[in-house]
Amino acid sequence: MAAPSAATDKAAEPLASPVSSHNEWDPLEEVVVGRLDGATIPSKHPVVACNLPPWAARLQGLAASCRYPRRMVEEAQRELDQFIALLRSLGITVRRPDAVDHGQRFGTPDWSSHGFCNTCPRDSMLVIGDEIIETPMAWPCRYFETHSYRTLLKDYFRRGARWTAAPRPQLTDALFKADFTVPADGEPMRYILTEFEPVFDAADFVRAGRDLFVTRSNVTNEMGISWLRRHLGSGYRIHEIESRCRAPMHIDTTFIPLSPGKALVNPEYIDVDRLPDILKSWDILVAPEPNPIDERLLRLTSMCGKWLNMNVLMVDDKRVIVERHHTDMLRALERWGFEPIPCDLMHYAPFGGSFHCATLDIRRRGTLESYFP
Repeated sequence: MAAPSAATDKAAEPLASPVSSHNEWDPLEEVVVGRLDGATIPSKHPVVACNLPPWAARLQGLAASCRYPRRMVEEAQRELDQFIALLRSLGITVRRPDAVDHGQRFGTPDWSSHGFCNTCPRDSMLVIGDEIIETPMAWPCRYFETHSYRTLLKDYFRRGARWTAAPRPQLTDALFKADFTVPADGEPMRYILTEFEPVFDAADFVRAGRDLFVTRSNVTNEMGISWLRRHLGSGYRIHEIESRCRAPMHIDTTFIPLSPGKALVNPEYIDVDRLPDILKSWDILVAPEPNPIDERLLRLTSMCGKWLNMNVLMVDDKRVIVERHHTDMLRALERWGFEPIPCDLMHYAPFGGSFHCATLDIRRRGTLESYFP
C-alpha cells in the first residue's frame, strides 16, 4: 500500500480560519465595512414603520423604494471614506461587500419588496469565534442583503472559516401583529413580532467571550434568541438585557461592552439595578447625554434615534473610535481610562447607524475566554 503523499497530508490538515473574533475589544485586525452604493429607502411595511415616530413613518411610506437623495449619499460617502482611511492607518485590513442595485424588486410566493442597502454588515451577520452566521432578519426589504457579501463569505469559507445560515424566514403576515401599536410609557412592553418563526438581527447581540448579551426587540423575537442559544450550545451563555425603549431595535445604542469589566449603558433605556446579576462584578459606565445636532435634515432623516454617541468601535481594549461631534462622550471615555479617536460619521445615520453598525469584526487578536465568575 502506497504511503500518503505530502500533498495528501497537507490537504488533511485543518485550515487556519481567517475569521476569529470573540468579543468587542480584542485588537482589531480585519473588518468588513458597509457600502452606500445603490442605497434605497426601505419598502413600506409595518415592521419598518413601528420603529419610527408616526410623522417619520408617514414620510418613509411616501418615499419607500426611492433612491436616497444624492446630497445625502455624497455627504455620508465622504465621511465613510475618511473612516476607512482611519482604519487602514491603524493597520486594520478593510474588506467591502459588492456594490448592488437595491432598487431591484424581488419576492417570494407570499410577498414582494425592493431592497434597502448594505451599509450595516453588523445587522445581517454575526461572528462567533471562527464562524459567520447569516441572520434571519425580519424586514422583508433586507431578505437578500447578505448576497452582496457572498464574495467575501465564500472567500472566508475557502480559507477555513465556518459559514452558517440561520433558517430563512417566510416573513408572512403571521409573523407580524396586525393590530400592533407602540406601547406608551407605563404600559406593559409589547413587540410587533409574534413567535411564528425565529427571526433576529445580529446587532441585537454583543459578545463578551463565552457570554453574549441580547435585547428582545421589534426585529428579534424569543424564538430567534432560542435558535441561537441552541445553535451555540453549552459552551456559551446568552443573557437578556431588559430595555425601557418603547420601540427597541439593536443593542448597540443601549448596552455595549467596552473592555473586560467595563460596559457602557444608555441611562434612558437601562435600569442599572435590573441588569443581569452576572454584571454585578463589572463597572457600569453611564453614557452622557448626546450633544445636540443642529442640522435639521440630519435630525429628521436619522433612522437611529439620538443615542448614536454610544455606537463606538473598539480598536482594542483602550483605543475607541467615537463620533467627533459628541464631545461629551469623548471626554467621558477619557475619564474612564480609554483613548478615544475622534472621527466623523454623522451623515451615515440615515442609512442605519454609526461606527459599530457600519462594521463587522472579522478578526480580533485574542482567544475565547470567560470574563465572569
